[in-house]
Amino acid sequence: MLKVKTPKTAKAKRETEHRAPKLVENSKKTLILQGTKTSKVLNAVLTEIYHLKKDRAVRYTRKNDNIRPFESGGETSLEFFSLKTDCSLFVYGSHSKKRPDNIVIGRTFDHHIYDLVELGIENFKSMQSFSYDKKLTPRVGSKPLIVFIGEGFEKGTEGVEELKHLKEILLDLLRGEVVETLNLAGIDRAYVVTALSSNRVYFTHCGLRLKKSGTKLPRMELVEVGPSMDFVVRRHRLSNDSLRKQAMRTAPEQTKKKVKNVSQDEIQGKIGKIYIPDQKVGDMALPNKPKGLKRERREAKIKNEVNGHLSKKQK
Repeated sequence: MLKVKTPKTAKAKRETEHRAPKLVENSKKTLILQGTKTSKVLNAVLTEIYHLKKDRAVRYTRKNDNIRPFESGGETSLEFFSLKTDCSLFVYGSHSKKRPDNIVIGRTFDHHIYDLVELGIENFKSMQSFSYDKKLTPRVGSKPLIVFIGEGFEKGTEGVEELKHLKEILLDLLRGEVVETLNLAGIDRAYVVTALSSNRVYFTHCGLRLKKSGTKLPRMELVEVGPSMDFVVRRHRLSNDSLRKQAMRTAPEQTKKKVKNVSQDEIQGKIGKIYIPDQKVGDMALPNKPKGLKRERREAKIKNEVNGHLSKKQK
């Protein structure tokens, strides 16, 4: 039987509550790590991805010799690192003669491997190789605009399964925090992903320049700020049906319980109705008998006697 340890410090309790399941989950963090052998190009690619995701990313620079995401038993260390860092996305880089400059992008559910896609890197250009106005440099943590160009990304029979899977993973990797409203002036970057063939994709990172257009909406210009590279889809693995069904489960909507005699008004706000029962003041017992009450009773008694005499005379 496993022993359940409870947090003993306030910091541990806060961290446990932060990692607990929620109706609205936290923004996803990305774990970036590498295998035993890498190349100069691959190290530069992992560094550039880390800079793009610097606000929500964890970078491991040590070599890991026992990570093989597509092999059974080779994902144990990867799942352990995911649990340790609380990351639901990962980018794993490796280099070999059979698969040079290779990266594996994957997602996890409950810190278990959910799905994977393996990409080869070609025609890589770093940020330093682009010259542009430094004022257009995207800010850390800003919300990006993501554009997918090509029929291969479309849903249905026209799309390619590998490219549709790659689109889902790139959206999770690059979108940042999920927000309900967005200020147009706060969008300062765009990721452009173009399908060149059924297994080749061109990826580039651009800055946005706002110019006057004569209307309320400004005209946008794309300025390439890097990095840019070609992705060659090599292997991909979808999630199994049982894990997908468990991951897609949503919590039931919690409807507010109706409160009686309470309504909302746009101008007056909350309006409530209060029920007050009959007080029956006339039947209440008074603590003392005031003089006015005695006089009223005396006059009423005299009046009743006079009425009684008049009724007798009439008979």
